[in-house]
Amino acid sequence: MSDEHWYEDETGPMVRPYAVTGGRTRPSTRLTLDLMSYVTAVDADCAPAVDHARARVLALLRGGSRPVAELAADADLPLTVVRVLLGDLAEAGLVRIDPPRRAPVGPHADPELLREIAARLREL
Repeated sequence: MSDEHWYEDETGPMVRPYAVTGGRTRPSTRLTLDLMSYVTAVDADCAPAVDHARARVLALLRGGSRPVAELAADADLPLTVVRVLLGDLAEAGLVRIDPPRRAPVGPHADPELLREIAARLREL
């Protein structure tokens, strides 16, 4: 698979998002896809032929599990499109979607670090 994008920076997408998802705006399965749900490729090297957008998502997962929001950003696709694609890939058994990982609780949690992260997010 080529690492080229299927859009041009100056003109935008060559294929509109609704065409990538077949006009669907929701996953075909009853998945709960939180922004921070973790997605893991399941034997992506043996994946059957999938279209460019789904192959791109699988390629991004080769490095390991990633949150849905990160996948959408790195694939440079709208979140709604990524959710539909992930639903298709999960239905085909090519990805596993796990609930969001919880922040550490108890003596290992660093409240000062969390305050600093929140402050920097506000700066954005």
